[in-house]
Amino acid sequence: MKTYVIERDIPAIGAMAPAELHSAAQASNAALAKLAPRVQWQHSYVAGNKTFCVYLAEDTDAIREHATLSGFPADIITEITARIDPSWGQGAAS
Repeated sequence: MKTYVIERDIPAIGAMAPAELHSAAQASNAALAKLAPRVQWQHSYVAGNKTFCVYLAEDTDAIREHATLSGFPADIITEITARIDPSWGQGAAS
């Protein structure tokens, strides 16, 4: 499975009440159940008019299929090829 970040433009999502976000998560989970194990949702960040969702998936087609089934856009899909953190700046490079 590859790791992806999906940027979704969803007007006013940052102002949604917790109950609305709960409903959105339920819709996503229903779509994921139909696609398992090809795509898995890790977590999402909600900011203003966007969400940034981290997924594990076989490929971008699986993510697009989830977007269609869930009704949420997948405006930008970016494959993550490496992960670094502050600890990489400590000590010698290997």
